[in-house]
Amino acid sequence: MEEDDLAAWLTLDRCPGIGPVRLRALVDTSNCPVSELCQLDRHSLTTLGLKPAQIDALKNPPQAIIDASWQWLNASPNHHIITLNHDDYPELLKTIHDAPPILYAIGNVDLLHSPQVAIIGSRHCSPGGAACARDFAGVLAQSGLTITSGMAIGIDSHAHRGALAANGHTIAVTGTGTDRIYPANNKPLAHEIAEQGLILSDLPLGTAARRENFPRRNRIISGLSLATLVVEATRKSGSLITARLALEQGREVFAIPGSIHNPQAKGCHQLIRQGAKLVEQASDIIEDLGSLLGLVAEHSVQPPDTQPVDSLDEEYQHLLNQIGYDPVSVETLLQRSGLTIDQLSSMLLILELNDHIQTAPGGLYFRC
Repeated sequence: MEEDDLAAWLTLDRCPGIGPVRLRALVDTSNCPVSELCQLDRHSLTTLGLKPAQIDALKNPPQAIIDASWQWLNASPNHHIITLNHDDYPELLKTIHDAPPILYAIGNVDLLHSPQVAIIGSRHCSPGGAACARDFAGVLAQSGLTITSGMAIGIDSHAHRGALAANGHTIAVTGTGTDRIYPANNKPLAHEIAEQGLILSDLPLGTAARRENFPRRNRIISGLSLATLVVEATRKSGSLITARLALEQGREVFAIPGSIHNPQAKGCHQLIRQGAKLVEQASDIIEDLGSLLGLVAEHSVQPPDTQPVDSLDEEYQHLLNQIGYDPVSVETLLQRSGLTIDQLSSMLLILELNDHIQTAPGGLYFRC
């Protein structure tokens, strides 16, 4: 990219009152390169519908921002700034009505043209949800799909890690500038993604984490992806925003069901009632997208190796049956099992260590 072109795009992007939709329309109707658009006289810019304050902004480019962006771009061959008219701009993202005019990227930009599946979900996920995210991401990545998510704690981070562990590809779309890492404890993960995948944002360099920016980035996660998988989500989860955007963009939405008593499953159940496809294993997604992409469903998500249930002592098997797959309290288990609190505590610990049960918020237990 030439510095003049970058300066023009950054100037337009920072122009007050010109969002992604208006900017794109302005570029399309002007019938000239963006660098020339910014140089048009005031009368021509007025004819294009710009107000005096906007024209003033175009005639006074943000030079400090332009210089800093140009310096960042040239600081590493891994740094990229991709504008809407650039060859590296992903075609699928370009089809959404509010496609971001500028993308900042660190890593392998070729991944922007690979088939992608978004995996999203709760920040406060259960151990089972975390395992699902890792396993689904690993199998999908091994099948040739790039895993796209938001690098938040919880399901997002586990999805990225699952793809990386399978030697697959992953893209992290951040709610900050690409030169900022949020949350801070994801720094090791961010560095790994930058080396083996791609970190992407439409937010200007230096943008810190702000609540209003995370819903904004969700349209990019869904817009890049052929399909979106929701692993766990409450009814008020931000993941439902991404799923809604995916539907509006004409993309597939998948959801993993859970217990009717699990708050983290209620958002997924809501999506399924609204038409999302219920999935139980990664091959369901691969088969659904396979005819489009030529993928082969050679893998299915398998549970982790555990001690076989039928090898447990009769007393442990009985307790496991009393627990069931819905979260249950210790008090209820005391009533069901007839055990003392000491006996029950010891047996629960053994079952958990052998991956037969997991804990849920509120001191509850459920069978894996």
